[in-house]
Amino acid sequence: MSVASDAVAVRRGPLVVAGGVLAAIVVASAADAVLALLALAAGAPDDFKPLKASSYLFLTAVGVVAGAVGWAIVRKASKDPEALVRWLVPTLVVVSFVPDFLLFGDGGATGVGALLLMHVVVAAAAVFTYRKVMPLS
Repeated sequence: MSVASDAVAVRRGPLVVAGGVLAAIVVASAADAVLALLALAAGAPDDFKPLKASSYLFLTAVGVVAGAVGWAIVRKASKDPEALVRWLVPTLVVVSFVPDFLLFGDGGATGVGALLLMHVVVAAAAVFTYRKVMPLS
């Protein structure tokens, strides 16, 4: 295989991309469930709504789908998508922490810490998947 053909971005079909995004949602949701259970076992308040499945499952799906849309835009529009993703993903994850810090009064350090970890886990599962089904180069 030549160097020129290696540089061409691989295009996957829409079913492969959709399947990958769905798989990322499932994996991230399962990890979120484990983190929520651990946080509750470690003393997070039982009534802390962000640790309820109805909250984090929906938000995980929204985050993974929104990330996929953003990834596709970066992939198409950027002259150097690898470089852009290298700083954009961590920046967006840190920005996503902001609303969680406002919940310290309701969820305490344990609950909020779990939420912060959930953001990182969702981003990791999503980026891993996007790299497989929507490679940047």
